Amino acid sequence: MCGITGIFAFNLVGKFNLVNVTAATKALHQRGPDHQDIYHDEFVGLGHRRLSIIDTSAVAHQPMWDETQRYCIVFNGEIFNFQELKNDLERRGVTSFFSHSDTEVLLKLFILEKEKCLNKLNGFFAFCVYDKQEQSLFLARDRFGVKPLLYLLDEDKFIFASEMKSVLAYGIEKEMDYTSLHTYLQLNYIPAPKTIFKNVKKLLPGHFIKVHNRQATVQKYYSIPYPWTANHGQLTLDYEQAKQKFSQLLEVSVQRRLVSDVPLGSFLSGGIDSSIVTGLAAQHKPNLHTFSIGFRDEKFFDETNYANLVAKHFKTEHTVFSLTNNDLYASVHSILDYIDEPFADSSAINVYILSRQTRQQATVALSGDGADELLAGYNKHEAFCSVINRGWKENLVSKLYPFWKILPQSRNNFLGNRIRQLNRFAEGMKLSSRERYWRWAGYAKDNVALNLFSSKSKEQFSYQEFESYKKELLQTIPENESINDILLTDFHLVLPNDMLTKVDWMSMANGLEVRTPFLDVDLVNFVFSLPDDFKINSSLRKRIAQDAFRNFLPTALYNRPKKGFEVPMLKWLRHEMKSLIQDDLLSEKNVRDQAIFDHVEIEKLKRQLFSSNPGDVHARIWGLVVFQWWWKKYFINQ
Repeated sequence: MCGITGIFAFNLVGKFNLVNVTAATKALHQRGPDHQDIYHDEFVGLGHRRLSIIDTSAVAHQPMWDETQRYCIVFNGEIFNFQELKNDLERRGVTSFFSHSDTEVLLKLFILEKEKCLNKLNGFFAFCVYDKQEQSLFLARDRFGVKPLLYLLDEDKFIFASEMKSVLAYGIEKEMDYTSLHTYLQLNYIPAPKTIFKNVKKLLPGHFIKVHNRQATVQKYYSIPYPWTANHGQLTLDYEQAKQKFSQLLEVSVQRRLVSDVPLGSFLSGGIDSSIVTGLAAQHKPNLHTFSIGFRDEKFFDETNYANLVAKHFKTEHTVFSLTNNDLYASVHSILDYIDEPFADSSAINVYILSRQTRQQATVALSGDGADELLAGYNKHEAFCSVINRGWKENLVSKLYPFWKILPQSRNNFLGNRIRQLNRFAEGMKLSSRERYWRWAGYAKDNVALNLFSSKSKEQFSYQEFESYKKELLQTIPENESINDILLTDFHLVLPNDMLTKVDWMSMANGLEVRTPFLDVDLVNFVFSLPDDFKINSSLRKRIAQDAFRNFLPTALYNRPKKGFEVPMLKWLRHEMKSLIQDDLLSEKNVRDQAIFDHVEIEKLKRQLFSSNPGDVHARIWGLVVFQWWWKKYFINQ
């Protein structure tokens, strides 16, 4: 696990600056605290920051060259089946290995098979191979987007990096993309391939880039095999057979992710997903260390009793980090400083703290991330299931939309939150399949987000470009959607751009590697071959996972509601952050001077925040706070 960066200069006159490569590499120091090195010649600069996991010796440092000194690799991630691949290479005559690292195996496999090697990799990765003889670069990102990879191509250079702060260290022009900003104001994140800057892109998951002769060619190498065709027939297993295969594949996935030359543990929230992963890991790793955080001030969200129960059940070495709201809030500024592109999923605060505390005892942690998107575990999946199988109850809720709309809505109490959910459901019932998904994925409608723009910003915004972007993001949803259609869209939109971005940033900010067994390619391919009702029905989400491990987990885990990994954001915005909002970031003067947003619309949001009917406004205000903090850091203070 590491941070990578590099630049390929097409025009040598005054364009290649080693100082920039050094600064870009240093910007990734939190991702790779163990070692830094740089390679450069007259064409290329490659930088690497290392978090040592497999073969921690110096011979596994990067940039890494093959014996011929033709090929050089910088690599971020882990290849879990590297030993199998190494054995296969040795059978094929490749025997001159100088390290025990997965990096060297990846490099030699690429030399032998070029892009075809990607189909053999089981793991997560972003890497670049430089061919010195051919003067070319090859870059690839893993299938589901666990690891990030940004790039910029213009007339005289190609730049890539694991994070935006590293790209910015090359001194690039910072021109904001208003389509990205408009999307961010709805979703609280920016989906690939766009970024907040017009000239910087995110490589999509399952894609690679070839850079040669001033050209960059992007190609896809992996798609989830869905919808099913004659070449990929839907499996004919019955439910009992599917449960057995699911549990077998998940156990193999967990075993693969236990390989480490440094201390390894497991996140344990007390929910079904992390409990399954922990239980399977404990079977193969004695004295497994597990970690959870508890919320002393927010008992509704505290799951430590369940985590303790699971830890006792599987006999793990368990540590609970018991936090107050003040402990949570104390990390907010550190998180805002680390974020280098607007991103406002507030649960990042919890992930940051859990990662920071876990890093004191382990360098690698397993997690249950990806299970909700794979197996239909969210409220919205239950809502889609209700829409698809609608009856008199759903139609009644829809007809009562004018009633729900006028009632007080808030996430801060049970009744207000229930009314909020009924209102969103009734609203979604009236929309087309794609618009329903988009509405339930975000916090603001298209026109509501656009109203936040100042007149100057609206001049920079193209509604046609936004609609084209949105259509591309929602292309996997047909007019009569199924649950599998929704899950596939989650895998393209929510999972890589929100959930995995959050975990990558917050864990790497603390030098911790997080591994996600639910995102093993064999498991994902299998689960997408299963019918909708194997995953969710009218009474049970993540059905196949819950049923497959029912006799494996403590019974108490099945008699409890699902809890979100949330923070008391509404409370903070109204109290601890009130001055920051009113007098600084969202003050009328600051908004007017900045000229990005309409100060009148911002004032409306602020009034709603402090009203008795806040609805989801806290999420929108938090999105604005994150953006303003980012803007101030990268445009005002630089």
